[in-house]
Amino acid sequence: MKDLGAAKKILRMEIHRDRKGGKLYLSQERYLEKVLSRFNMGDCNAVSTPLAAHFKLSAECCPQTKEDISKMSLVPYSSVVGSLMYAMVCIRPDLSHAVSVVSRYMHNPGKDHWEAVKWILRYVRGTTGKGLGFDRIKAATSDVTGFVDSDYAGDLDRRRSISGYIFTMCEGAITWKASLQSIAALSTTEAEYIAATEGVREAT
Repeated sequence: MKDLGAAKKILRMEIHRDRKGGKLYLSQERYLEKVLSRFNMGDCNAVSTPLAAHFKLSAECCPQTKEDISKMSLVPYSSVVGSLMYAMVCIRPDLSHAVSVVSRYMHNPGKDHWEAVKWILRYVRGTTGKGLGFDRIKAATSDVTGFVDSDYAGDLDRRRSISGYIFTMCEGAITWKASLQSIAALSTTEAEYIAATEGVREAT
């Protein structure tokens, strides 16, 4: 064995330490730059949101004719979504909802789905330097804080709500998720209750 010193990079995550200040930063700037370059989005115009409100994605947007299906088969939809999903799982909770939505249509994506994926890449273009930060000074035995929320019938195909949760410690995110609820809620109150119970159960 050989001691190589403190880790600076692992699993495409870059590690930055401020030992005097007691802070730790994680980012994937180089990885995301490579992703943008690979899919010819390195010079795209950045946007401020991961998924804009005007995207109304559903199964109706999937191609119906053989010609359209053949055209969309040439689009690297699955590769882009997979690359974004890796960043989302590692250190980008802000991508969770958007990636959760577009990943539902990987089996048969349409033009609207592809436009939504390119929109996410445009958001990444302006946020490649963002990551997670942890402050040791803020550490405490009761420092874990959770936030849970949901929409109401956000899935246009099955009319299910989308739950999202995030838990933080030392002012940095430690676990997060955005996914469809297991059952259809009959009201916004029920959707929020399901989101709270599912979020706490999965996080623990």
